[in-house]
Amino acid sequence: MPSLKREEAVVRHDLLTVESYDVDLDLTRGDEVFGSSTTIRFSCRTPGSSTFVEIDPRTLVSVTLNGESLDVDGLGDGRFHLDNLAASNELVVQADMAYAHDGEGLHRFTDPEDGLTYTYMMGFLDMASRVFACFEQPDLKAPYRLTVTAPEDWTVTANEAGTRLGGGRWEFVETKPLATYFVTVVAGPYHSLYREHDGVRFGLHSRRSFSDTLDRDADELFEVTFGCWDRLNALYGVRYPFGETYDQCFVPEFNAGAMENPGCVTFRDERFLHRSAQTEATRENTAATIAHEMAHMWFGDLVTMRWWDDLWLNESFADCMGYRAATEGTRYGDAKANAVNSRQRAYEADEQPSTHPVSGDVAESGAALSNFDAISYDKGGAVLEQLAAALGDKVFFSGLREYFEKFRFGNASLSDLMDCFSNASGRDLSEWSQRWLRTAGPNTLRVDCEVEAGRYRRVEIEQTAPAGNPTLRPHHVRLGLYRKDGERLVLASRVAVDVSGERTVVPQLEGTEAADLLLLNDDAVAYAKVRLDADSFAAVPSALLTVEDSVARAIVWTMLIDMVRCAELSVPDYLDILGRTLSGEKRTAPLQQQLAFARTAVNCYLPVSGREAGAAKLREITRSVRQRAEPGSGIQLAALRSEIGAAVDVEWLRGLLLERETVEGRALDSDLRWRLLLRLAVLGEVHDSDIDAELERDSSSEGFKNAATCRAALPSLEAKETAWETVLTDQTLSNHLLRATAEGFWWPEQEELTRDYVGRFFGEASSKLSARAPWEQMHLARALFPRYAVDEETIALAETTAGEDRLHAILRRVIVDMGSDLRLARRVRGGRLGSRRG
Repeated sequence: MPSLKREEAVVRHDLLTVESYDVDLDLTRGDEVFGSSTTIRFSCRTPGSSTFVEIDPRTLVSVTLNGESLDVDGLGDGRFHLDNLAASNELVVQADMAYAHDGEGLHRFTDPEDGLTYTYMMGFLDMASRVFACFEQPDLKAPYRLTVTAPEDWTVTANEAGTRLGGGRWEFVETKPLATYFVTVVAGPYHSLYREHDGVRFGLHSRRSFSDTLDRDADELFEVTFGCWDRLNALYGVRYPFGETYDQCFVPEFNAGAMENPGCVTFRDERFLHRSAQTEATRENTAATIAHEMAHMWFGDLVTMRWWDDLWLNESFADCMGYRAATEGTRYGDAKANAVNSRQRAYEADEQPSTHPVSGDVAESGAALSNFDAISYDKGGAVLEQLAAALGDKVFFSGLREYFEKFRFGNASLSDLMDCFSNASGRDLSEWSQRWLRTAGPNTLRVDCEVEAGRYRRVEIEQTAPAGNPTLRPHHVRLGLYRKDGERLVLASRVAVDVSGERTVVPQLEGTEAADLLLLNDDAVAYAKVRLDADSFAAVPSALLTVEDSVARAIVWTMLIDMVRCAELSVPDYLDILGRTLSGEKRTAPLQQQLAFARTAVNCYLPVSGREAGAAKLREITRSVRQRAEPGSGIQLAALRSEIGAAVDVEWLRGLLLERETVEGRALDSDLRWRLLLRLAVLGEVHDSDIDAELERDSSSEGFKNAATCRAALPSLEAKETAWETVLTDQTLSNHLLRATAEGFWWPEQEELTRDYVGRFFGEASSKLSARAPWEQMHLARALFPRYAVDEETIALAETTAGEDRLHAILRRVIVDMGSDLRLARRVRGGRLGSRRG
């Protein structure tokens, strides 16, 4: 099915006005297909013209335009061509549609735990046509009236309130105008909970096998939902615009984390509903995701981008406002610190060969997903937060309200939004927009100072940019001056600085007493990588152990990761800092981030000669953190997981799995059991029969995924070939089982065993993955890429393959970026360290 080109979308938008959709789905037709009947009423500005409607059916049954039956052979490549349009038209399309197992369209899932079947619709980006006929582009919004026939014991949830009519028939209130990709239906024997708040009925829904978990977590989920609801309604100053219901559906095998369907948000259930123990970071992430999707109801749903090149704006705004709502509206006041931790992903993406401006250029709908990345989310959110800080809340939200009112239930562009902010502020924002949104690459801000007799003689901020993207930008930053108070570092004062150009003098600090730590971007308002002066860098261990502000610590933690990646801090020195400081970190989110990165640093950035010592040091660090943590705490759990993942002591692993050994305050739940079994599988200390036995203990869908990962991790050629063929050729397994298999394939301990598969990825695998759906391509390619093959031959293969025309844009992006990661690892592994200047 060809991607819709922007030029085609412009022509169709100028030609048509879509007035309404009536969609009737029959979900009682068996396991493979469902019935779909769509009536579209639309007008044509130039009668006699031609256009096309998208539909991707198993069988096209009939098409009628203005009462005249059309030949179903008019369907080609997912488009049905319509000729001789009238001024006012009614199109009726009946089709048998195939259930999906790749998470796109109408996904069907049978729970292995109890045999119950569930369905849900995912229409993003251009997959609504897998469910019903539609004009599939974001700027042809229209109201929808949905009816569904389902098995009588099912419940059906959709964008608006529904009524059960009997006989499995459901009818839903007509929606407000929606883009096609926002339409959803969630149907099955879901377990549902409801509560009222602010005149709205809120619902939580999960499959039956998660009912105990949903019941346990319901108070927390509703509390977070209501807190974010109240805060966003207050911040926006515009009442929630979609109906009197708001459902949050936790669904199986969902490709994304969540999707902002108006009134019916879908979440990946296994990411947000947990039977096993979880850390505070996981709960913080759940709150932030609930807030993020809710923020979309205004920005993205009420006002939608005209074309996919402004998709970033939806995500950036939801990220910016979501973190704020979670911070101010829930008990998770450290959400801002998590946002700072996440910026490291943006800095990394922004320095890849595939980097792009926040506001990119999307020529066709199929290319939009390739730029659906940390630049769109984390960088864009940080840049918008910076704009909000510069304008001030009063002006910022005044501009937003004008935007919502002017384009209510319609479409807009970045320039429309900037015009509203300019109107509210009286400022011309075109230069700001050009520098921040139309150019790529991060800036690095570095403190350069001279101290004489304990006082600053000179303080300057140096700004640099990557050679390939040399734009220098304006930054409004704060310098935090931290001084010793006994054993602690405390914030003494802050100085605001407007940075511009290559060097900016900070005259306010000349002659003042030098700080023990001069922390650049102390409040994290600026999107910029930071570097400290030499004296401040020497205070980093003390800062990480004693500074109370989680945002300030997050700035330092992310700086350390970036310095290793930029070859300015050696891996041994980085591990030394972790060894001295990580036990003092109070929050699980940065702890998990540092432990995960440390493992990457050991496996990829150290030369072979130093890897064993590095791995031993990391095991020592994780063991120390775990042993010093409060029993039963999230810190203990995060450290234990990392310790298991890097362990080489088979007897310790077996002892825990067989419960001959215990960890104080920590029960051995299913998650820990599978982690132990996976590590033993990597080390060649278990067999298929052991995996089968564990699967009997845990026959959940998560258990089946864990078993698939363990089987792929076994160090035998037979296991590797079976996993390889499964991922590349199996058309029956779901997207998540395929991904779980791929994720078990590569391990640094198995480099010799899997060496022949390196070349096979760039030839055989890249060809076969190109036939997969976009989300599958992205996830499977990332998992199957030979990430530990840090050598020139593999780097050359990646560069050659990425240049081949046969690749889909998404697959090319994965190969380009992960090939670049190998080159970076090669540079760091070679010990070519950059300067750590003061």
